[in-house]
Amino acid sequence: MKHEAWDPALAAEIIARNATLDGATLPILHALQETFGYIERAAVPMIAEAVNLSRAEIHGVVTFYHDFRSAPAGSHVVKLCRAEACQSVGAVELAEHARRSLGVDWHGTTADRRITLEPVFCLGLCACGPAALIDGDPVSGLDPATFDAAVAELRA
Repeated sequence: MKHEAWDPALAAEIIARNATLDGATLPILHALQETFGYIERAAVPMIAEAVNLSRAEIHGVVTFYHDFRSAPAGSHVVKLCRAEACQSVGAVELAEHARRSLGVDWHGTTADRRITLEPVFCLGLCACGPAALIDGDPVSGLDPATFDAAVAELRA
């Protein structure tokens, strides 16, 4: 998933293109993240001015929603399900293993910038959890061994 390098002029164009939409804040944020892979801190005052909200309000939206990143993700994104159905079949232990083996916490990226670990709350794979999305592809029936094998494949 290739993203553009941060470009204030391109960001201003994206913001202007979406600023007239009803409830423009979320469409602007989604468009910026789709383009750059994250919401650059410098975009916050630009968005605030365009939609007539405070910087604090825009920052609050960015930090409230788990899908918005404030830093670029790694080359690969692993989203582990944290919902109750997956928790009941081992997702808590899997999450502890994933965080420990990757050496990151939630929303963290490995030192080699290869893998970002994120929580997700229900993938609809409740009957075959623990589940994850690995680069957008659903994977189910995970345990520490299958997680490690998937990570090794990402790093290969």
